[in-house]
Amino acid sequence: MNTSLINQKNQTCIDTCNECAMMCEACCTECMSNTEMAGMMGRCMMMCRDCALMCTMTAMMMARGSEYSKQMCEMCATICDACAMECEKMGNKMEACKECAEMCKKCAQECRNMMR
Repeated sequence: MNTSLINQKNQTCIDTCNECAMMCEACCTECMSNTEMAGMMGRCMMMCRDCALMCTMTAMMMARGSEYSKQMCEMCATICDACAMECEKMGNKMEACKECAEMCKKCAQECRNMMR
């Protein structure tokens, strides 16, 4: 198996998943640091943590050409959608949540593109 060809074919989705994971981590950190709103941000933080982990794992599996990449992309898209919905609820209060929601939507779309 030529992993460089697999990586090139999947590179856009791999990059997007990695960017999304970083954005989710940043959003979670921002939510935790906002002491006056931390109680309201619990679900947002949990979704961001789940999404970051899923995106990282999906990127790694695509990078190595796993036979389960399409299934991982499907699950990643589902979790990214859920995270985007949760972050959108807080987007009018925190810029990090707004940016995270947009990145999650982009990642969900890239993962769906990989499923074709």
